[in-house]
Amino acid sequence: MNKERIYKLVFASVYPLYIKKAEAKGRTKEEVDTIIYWLTGYNKKTLQQQLDKKNDFQTFFAEAPQLNPNAAKITGVICGYRVEEIEDELIQKMRYLDKLIDELAKGRKMEKILRQ
Repeated sequence: MNKERIYKLVFASVYPLYIKKAEAKGRTKEEVDTIIYWLTGYNKKTLQQQLDKKNDFQTFFAEAPQLNPNAAKITGVICGYRVEEIEDELIQKMRYLDKLIDELAKGRKMEKILRQ
């Protein structure tokens, strides 16, 4: 997928896939939301507003209240790339979220996922 298409990917279209992936492994929508809140600073109301507006990922992250300072502690490989080495800031943030959802689906404890 080219960069332009990635930038215009609608967050609301991917969000249900995050939930489906988590629930398939016995995790919950609430845990997915907790991860999103932790990473972005959104809360229940502001996340729902983003979903309702059908913002793309670029807007979703641009309007995020605050990227968690511990996001830099997210390391590892996702989609064949080391997240800590991704140079494009938006794609790195997207991959941070992907990595956290993967960790959730793999059964990792929430304290570890949230880098506590």
